[in-house]
Amino acid sequence: MSALEIRNYITLSQLATGIQGTIRNAFSGQSYWVVADITSHSFYPAKGYHYFDLVEKDARSHQLTAKISATAWGNGSIRIKEFENVTGQRFTNDMQVLVRVAVEFHAIYGLKLSLIDIDPSFTIGQLEQQKQATLQRLLTDCADIVQRTPEGYMTLNKGLRLNPVIQRIAVLSSASSAGYQDFMHTLQNNPYKYAFYTDNYFTAVQGEANATQVCAQLSAITASHKQYDAVVIIRGGGAQTDLLLFDQFVLGKAVAGFPVPIITGIGHQKNETITDMLAHTATKTPTRTAELIIAHNRSFEETLLTQQSQLIIRMQQMLSGRHQQLSSLHAGIMNRSRDLLTYHKEGLTRARQVIPQKALHLLLKQRHAITQLSGQLLTKPGQVTAGKQQELLHIRKDIQVFARKLIQHQQQQLAHHETVVRIMSPASLLQKGFAMVQHKGKIITSAAQLSAGDEITVQMADAGVQATITSKTTTDGY
Repeated sequence: MSALEIRNYITLSQLATGIQGTIRNAFSGQSYWVVADITSHSFYPAKGYHYFDLVEKDARSHQLTAKISATAWGNGSIRIKEFENVTGQRFTNDMQVLVRVAVEFHAIYGLKLSLIDIDPSFTIGQLEQQKQATLQRLLTDCADIVQRTPEGYMTLNKGLRLNPVIQRIAVLSSASSAGYQDFMHTLQNNPYKYAFYTDNYFTAVQGEANATQVCAQLSAITASHKQYDAVVIIRGGGAQTDLLLFDQFVLGKAVAGFPVPIITGIGHQKNETITDMLAHTATKTPTRTAELIIAHNRSFEETLLTQQSQLIIRMQQMLSGRHQQLSSLHAGIMNRSRDLLTYHKEGLTRARQVIPQKALHLLLKQRHAITQLSGQLLTKPGQVTAGKQQELLHIRKDIQVFARKLIQHQQQQLAHHETVVRIMSPASLLQKGFAMVQHKGKIITSAAQLSAGDEITVQMADAGVQATITSKTTTDGY
């Protein structure tokens, strides 16, 4: 007998049918909400089929603890589409989801799970928890540049003042981004013909791992030492997961403390990213960012135009007021001039009447005075001449008397001086026993002028004696 005849056996299909029946009996009509991560995802748009694996990992070691293949089509595919619309992100790999599944077994394809429903609130909540954890870390680790306020988050970048005119712009975006093209088109074709000067700092702007590349471009902007008015971070629209780069701690820290105002236009319509929350100004789209900059410059121009208009109106009012003042002043001057002319004309008329009378009276008075003076002139010279002759006679007598007294006084003084000169003459002194000492023809008045050995002449009244100095004795003056 053969081995097959000796042993009892069943076929593989029989075994698969048994497994299928067992599983159907155990799980038929039942579904389960399961939390798992998605891997190996494939989507076929033409049929609307999703094929993927649901996996669970150990929280510490990250090793797989469970893995089951899953599919979604029909109503399940519709629910996935609704999930993407609600969350704003694609159903794709490395996403943790809460799904309702039914257990199925196929003899050929084996055990699998069929997705019946998916809870978008769970995924949104997971992302929001991560976002809140990052914000809390920023508040804790970067308290010097990030603070929480009742109005939201206050950062160093938000505290910067935008220049009145934004012209020099650093653009941080992807070179192939449609959002970049929209931004540049809107900026360059603005209706006010404003000129803008942009420098491009291209980098990848999606994918969580690319946050460090964006930070590197921010560092490059700082290292350029160019005086930018603003830095613009823009990208086109995309799923929520495409924007996770802008919820990273490293990028949030760089944006919060950046020394130039940052304006974002990340292309989302629903939730704000952390980068939006910490940047100076956040807009929804790149086009809106360009419109904001244009509107900012237009506001400055309108302010100038308003001030210009107000200045013109004010100047017109001032000119009108000054014109009225000048008109009033002109009228006043004219009236005052006429009054003065009338007054002085009347004064001249009165003067014309008074002057002849006054002149006649004055002439009569002067004529009388001249008549009196003429009489005085006729008699006065004789009187004056007689008086002066008497004065001359008195002066002549006084001069004669004074001259005699002066001559007598001078004669007395001369006699006195003659007596003094005679008494004080050298000859008289020599007669009295004095002697006069001479040395080399000069009269010696002090012994200090002589030295031992000097030859001197001693002049006495009757003769001169030659002598030689042998010694000198100093006396105390007695």
